[in-house]
Amino acid sequence: MRLIKLYIIFGFLMVFSDLFGQRTKKEVFAIQFSGVVVTQDEKTGDAIPLPYTNVYIKGSSRGTVSAFDGFFSIVALRGDTIRFSFVGYDPVDYVIPDTLSIHFYSVYQIMTQNDILLPETVIYPWPRKEFFKQELLAMDISNDLKKQAEQNLAEKIVKEMIKEVPFDGVESVNLQLNRIADDAVYTGQIKPMRIFDVMAWQKFIKAWKRGDFKRKKSN
Repeated sequence: MRLIKLYIIFGFLMVFSDLFGQRTKKEVFAIQFSGVVVTQDEKTGDAIPLPYTNVYIKGSSRGTVSAFDGFFSIVALRGDTIRFSFVGYDPVDYVIPDTLSIHFYSVYQIMTQNDILLPETVIYPWPRKEFFKQELLAMDISNDLKKQAEQNLAEKIVKEMIKEVPFDGVESVNLQLNRIADDAVYTGQIKPMRIFDVMAWQKFIKAWKRGDFKRKKSN
């Protein structure tokens, strides 16, 4: 009798474990959610890619950014809410259907610019605007200052400054985002070798003829 009870209890445990396993399998149904984020060009009205758009799953710490061509890809679950956000654009929430039976799902997401205008901030080095007029009238704009300004704005000097002056914060962030987006495009595969890139060789030969690789003479 005791053996029969053990068999009955064991049978119930097997049934419940099977049901629990099916439920867990259904909840973790993974989907490769990908697509393209675009916006409308104000002049032509055509759709253009919107790079560096934040794409993340609400309620989690997982997310990504769209590449330079607007492409993105992220692993999500059925029923997840995907948030698209970009500075100057209205955020968009997209809910992945919970009835999907395939593991791949793509969207074409359009972002709309918002009409929120930040107040203008004007910084003056004087206590009041009247002091600016006084300083401007008293300014000495001699020929020497004009000549010095023309020399500072010379094309050759500007090019040298571009090579020597370090990047500011915005340029550094954009460079890093470009690298992240480039790495995301080739995730899981080998990057193409630039040694076989005809255009890269053409740029290299032109730079060599211009003398860009010559060692500069020290003063």
